[in-house]
Amino acid sequence: MSGFDVLTRGDVLDSALQARDYLVSCGVPGALAAKDPDLWGRRAVDHSRLGWLDLPFASRGLLNQVDGLVAEARYSGLDHIVLIGVGAESLAAQAIMEAHASARAATARAGAPDRPAGELTVLDGSDTAALAFALERLERTLVVLASKAGVSLEGDAYRRIFAGAFRDLGLSEREIAGRFLVITDHGSPLHDFSRQNGYRLGLTDPYLPGHFGALSAYGLVPAVLAGADANALLDDAASLVPSLSKEEDNPGLLLGAVLGGCAQQGPGGIARDKVVLREPGGPGALSAWVSQLLAVGTGRRGRGVVAFEPSGCRGSFPDVHGIALNPPTAAHDDSDTAVLAPVGAQFLLWEYATAVAGWLLGVNPFETGATAVQEAEDDAATLLRAAAGGPLTAERPAYTEDDIEVYADFPWPAHADLRTVLGGLVGSVPADGYLAVMTYLSGDFSGRYLAPSLARASGRPVAYGPGPAYPHATAPVHKEGPGNGAFLIITGDPAPGDALAAHPVPGRPYSLAQLRLARALGELRALRARRLPVIRLHLRNPVEGAGKLTEAVRDVASMVSAGRGR
Repeated sequence: MSGFDVLTRGDVLDSALQARDYLVSCGVPGALAAKDPDLWGRRAVDHSRLGWLDLPFASRGLLNQVDGLVAEARYSGLDHIVLIGVGAESLAAQAIMEAHASARAATARAGAPDRPAGELTVLDGSDTAALAFALERLERTLVVLASKAGVSLEGDAYRRIFAGAFRDLGLSEREIAGRFLVITDHGSPLHDFSRQNGYRLGLTDPYLPGHFGALSAYGLVPAVLAGADANALLDDAASLVPSLSKEEDNPGLLLGAVLGGCAQQGPGGIARDKVVLREPGGPGALSAWVSQLLAVGTGRRGRGVVAFEPSGCRGSFPDVHGIALNPPTAAHDDSDTAVLAPVGAQFLLWEYATAVAGWLLGVNPFETGATAVQEAEDDAATLLRAAAGGPLTAERPAYTEDDIEVYADFPWPAHADLRTVLGGLVGSVPADGYLAVMTYLSGDFSGRYLAPSLARASGRPVAYGPGPAYPHATAPVHKEGPGNGAFLIITGDPAPGDALAAHPVPGRPYSLAQLRLARALGELRALRARRLPVIRLHLRNPVEGAGKLTEAVRDVASMVSAGRGR
């Protein structure tokens, strides 16, 4: 795809045009083009926080530096890239690789020569199956550890596991160091840690907001190592830049007006501060990247835009509007807005639009949201230290049914069952709120199997994602945004045969399964501290428990629907 456009219609168009006129009258397009930080108030935003606007051109030098590393990796037979990163650091690279795979498929169909392919595996703490896949390809693996700050709990665990596996393969300590590449900010704790271990280093601008860094080393380097064409990506982004200084025919301004204009209360008193993102092939990494960008860029001071996948938005909701990403035929797509652009331009377009939407909502879009994210991880680390290999919590379940333990802060009536609990949770969702499902499990089971029934039962949209990746990426909007979410956290024992989950992390007194549970408990405690409705279900048998839970959710939806029909 070449070119770019934003098309919108109906009530969304009316809100967007009013917001765009206001933005133009306030001089926002010109001020953004000039990288004027005073848009968000004097001393609120440093000039360097707007450096993402220059990345379509500034990152050219980065690619020149990476070329030598790519050639060396290929010469050494290292064409499998393992990316260890949680949140924005991994989602952009995944989106680039998905676009690269689509382009390769189109090239193959056309019969044109194809460039050599690599492979990218992302480890974000969600699934030991991905780790097992990576360990099977150890001989051809280069590990990229990406983080703007220090080494996360997952980063530390995976680094130790890979170092041990390389050692078992017979590699020397020097050879092991050569199998790691660290991408981090200049002067960060991870910078010093990497130098001490002799790892290769790729340093980035510490002032660049992580959620605005898709076109920086965080997004580009892992994808380039895995075979993506980043030059074409930057060309696409650069082609968008001239339009971003205009007052008319500025797709970034229009998209920002759509997001920010709809998120403010309309004439009927309803704020359309929720969006459902649609991609032609189903939810992909680009949608996930947009979701985290909006969550971190707008989620604070009681405001924010929450993004959903289509399966969580069955039905019509007055406060939700649909946005289609690259629909095959925009004219026949039933979404309110269509965003058409190749992935490089999509990155810059959404970053610009998020900055504009933040300005309209009166929030600083360049704050990192680190507090909302870090407190849950710090709490998890504290739990792991205190447990020293033993049980992580002394909390007893409110009751247990069919090997599903129910943890809740409020008492249930005598003889309550799982359906009563789930009915109470969906009933706790505010009229203008949403439900979020966070799954801390290995395997294929995810919130997408529950979302349609939960949306039908609650009458509200349902977001979902695996932990810790999803809550890490979207924590600001859940914890510092409108405060109208209800939460279902699902944990479980390791599945039978999942030896990696039960195996201790080298040099640590806990396993990956305990680490995952600690992360869930940290998130649970953070939500409880904000007095948000939340329950945790623990599946003693994750395979059978997932089926029973899915059945129970469907029953709740049927009972609620029958009640509404009376």
